[in-house]
Amino acid sequence: MSMQGLPRIHAVALAIVAGSMGIARAAEWQPVAGRLLTRWAAQVNPDRPLNEYPRPQMERPYWINLNGLWEYAITAKDAAEPTLFQGKILVPFPVESALSGVKKAVQPDQRLWYQRTLDIAPTARRGRVLLHFGAVDWDATVWVNGTQVGHHRGGYDSFTCDITPVLNDDSKQRLVVSVWDPTDQGYQPRGKQVLNPRGIWYTAVTGIWRTVWLEHVPNAYIQQLTTNPDVD
Repeated sequence: MSMQGLPRIHAVALAIVAGSMGIARAAEWQPVAGRLLTRWAAQVNPDRPLNEYPRPQMERPYWINLNGLWEYAITAKDAAEPTLFQGKILVPFPVESALSGVKKAVQPDQRLWYQRTLDIAPTARRGRVLLHFGAVDWDATVWVNGTQVGHHRGGYDSFTCDITPVLNDDSKQRLVVSVWDPTDQGYQPRGKQVLNPRGIWYTAVTGIWRTVWLEHVPNAYIQQLTTNPDVD
């Protein structure tokens, strides 16, 4: 969110508040120790991970990056939505990674849950409100304010949920995502991911692993572009 146009004193105050929030969030998250990390791992900010606009085309001015600390829980595959969550996870790093702050394997008989609050004030809404997921591995179901707004299978492609009809009259909206991933016990495309990584086989990736963001669009809007090049 830009601070351009704010009076200087207000901008300074917001910067101080944002800085103190960043310190608090940093205390809630640390990379899991004892793992091999690249030199870029030290640059990960839990308040603003992968904060750039995630789509190379059709960039719109009204969008909110939802990466950051969410609550998570791991339950039995067929269990109901948990009432208690087990801790914080840094989205969009998969739960098996050190940068998620969790580094736990999710088995085929288990389900990974995410929860967070969205701040969407009624006065800030413009037309439709779209919830975008860059990628979730593998079977994802999405609820907003207790209503299912989407279901998607596929660990490598993006999907979008129009959440406009389920937004309540308050600013606070509750977002819940559940993910099931059988890894090498299923038939879905998975590359070289296995439950028992060794040799050339990779650690599994479960859950949200690319940017999540909100976007405000008009009631009539462009969904995709098809480009036909003319070389001559």
